[in-house]
Amino acid sequence: MLTNGKVATRNGKHPQQGPPIGAPANGATAGGDPVEAGVADCPTPKHTSPHSPNVKWQRSALSRRERWEALGHAGATIWFTGLPAAGKSTIAGAVEEHLVGGGRPAFLLDGDNLRHGLNGDLGFGEEARTENVRRTAHVARLLAESGTIALVSLVSPYAHDREEAAALHRSADLPFIEVFVSAPLSLCEQRDPKGLYARARAGELSGLTGIDAPYEAPLHPDLVLHSGTESIEDAVERVSLALHAACASALAV
Repeated sequence: MLTNGKVATRNGKHPQQGPPIGAPANGATAGGDPVEAGVADCPTPKHTSPHSPNVKWQRSALSRRERWEALGHAGATIWFTGLPAAGKSTIAGAVEEHLVGGGRPAFLLDGDNLRHGLNGDLGFGEEARTENVRRTAHVARLLAESGTIALVSLVSPYAHDREEAAALHRSADLPFIEVFVSAPLSLCEQRDPKGLYARARAGELSGLTGIDAPYEAPLHPDLVLHSGTESIEDAVERVSLALHAACASALAV
């Protein structure tokens, strides 16, 4: 609960001190399984990797509702997709500034930034792009669970990959908003901030989405932004309204 911008303690008292490190927490057995219903209301993610079979999701003694009520808001992921230079990162960055300026934690997961570290070992082939989306979706999911607004700016050209990202959030009952940043290819080429289109047209670069690699535009996105005709301010306002509606529904559950 937020009071005048500050987090209020439960019943006006300071939170009780937690159990010692290593001790079972809040109704949990020594094995980590909650005994009381509602101790941790985050659905347990399905583990499907054959490479790490002997792992188990460590559930928190703090429920999602307790966490979000303490913060005063829900977490969510807003996924911006579109052609290179469509304006995804520009709009996502403006949304981030707007949210943080209003006291709401938000973090931009930009595709280029992620390739400086987490996704730096991936290329731009179809399988690599799928893995790029998969990794990013899992990071966004964790941020959303924490109560942060994850702002993903990723070309993510394949519809199936974006659907998998959305399904990951749905399975965890987390809000996921797909935003299609629509811009004509001619406009994207005119902008070309990194010179990628010029290099692709000159035959110096292969595999560029929109030129010699496909982009599957969303058929039913939650929101469509027309970056060629819509102001950034209007785009931020529309994204904020969609976020408010999605989070209101999440908190009502």
